[in-house]
Amino acid sequence: MAKISFKPLGGRVLIEPLEQEEVTAGGIVLPETAKEKPQQGKVLAAGPGDRDDKGERIPLDVKVGDTVLFAKYSGTEVKMDGKKLLILRESDLLGIVG
Repeated sequence: MAKISFKPLGGRVLIEPLEQEEVTAGGIVLPETAKEKPQQGKVLAAGPGDRDDKGERIPLDVKVGDTVLFAKYSGTEVKMDGKKLLILRESDLLGIVG
């Protein structure tokens, strides 16, 4: 994948959703309409973090390259370089996988 020239602001992250398998364990091919919305993705870019009451940065708990779980319908979907990506607040992330 080409390097994305996008820098999220504050406590936001740019996520590439990881699509689920197109074939079930039983060999059934799932059409696009039957697939679940992805809830797992890879962090492509991360903002510097939000500021606290004193104006100090609060660093994010995630970093570029992390695989994360996120709420099913959270974030803003954008299209960059022909790929569907999500911009999420760190608070929409449920955890880091692995």
